[in-house]
Amino acid sequence: SHGSLSRKLTVLKIKKLNQFYGESHTLWDVDLDVLPGTCTCLMGRNGVGKTTLLKSIMGLLPVSSGSIFFEGNDFTGKPAELRARKGIGYVPQGREIFTQLSVEENLRVALLARDDGLQEIPELIFETFPVLKQMLSRRGGDLSGGQQQQLAIGRALILNPKLLILDEPTEGIQPNIVHEIGDIIIRLNQEQGLTILLVEQKLPFARRVAKNFCILDKGRNVATDAMENLGEEIINSYLTV
Repeated sequence: SHGSLSRKLTVLKIKKLNQFYGESHTLWDVDLDVLPGTCTCLMGRNGVGKTTLLKSIMGLLPVSSGSIFFEGNDFTGKPAELRARKGIGYVPQGREIFTQLSVEENLRVALLARDDGLQEIPELIFETFPVLKQMLSRRGGDLSGGQQQQLAIGRALILNPKLLILDEPTEGIQPNIVHEIGDIIIRLNQEQGLTILLVEQKLPFARRVAKNFCILDKGRNVATDAMENLGEEIINSYLTV
């Protein structure tokens, strides 16, 4: 059927997703298609449901109705661990690294979630983040915000994901490092062909790294298009505070 074909052509397909938080209806019939090799930015003001949507995709929040397909397989209601094992990397807001563990231990913890029993941290991680190689014995909590973000992304990449989800990767990071994080996202997406979905408030950053945008407003997807079509009217309606 046409439906199953379109699922195969998407890395992530979200259909009519509804989510409740207590009494409040947080996501309303959200549809979203993430195509292979794209970088999509989820945008919108604070409190419109962006993090809720990411947590729903990851299985960290239950959904009330609708479906989530990953590479054509129905992941709705499946446990979060399974989604990670099947190839969804997730870097949450605030990074959530293990502050008491060394950089190396943080990366080794991620190895345990792989299905193939890989014992060594892939060299690609250190090629992408040379700073992590220099700091293997440093405690995670002693790293700067930008270094922690690189560690969090590196940890997600150890699962060799087909889709990388980043929740506000530039939050709380010095401006000069924000550019560097942007370089990393562009490199992962354009050179390594990794499909990326990110939440980002900073408009210049979003324009720089993402090819597509999806705007949420009050839990609904109100606009989805190519980034070059993100015009003043949409920005004023849904993004400016």
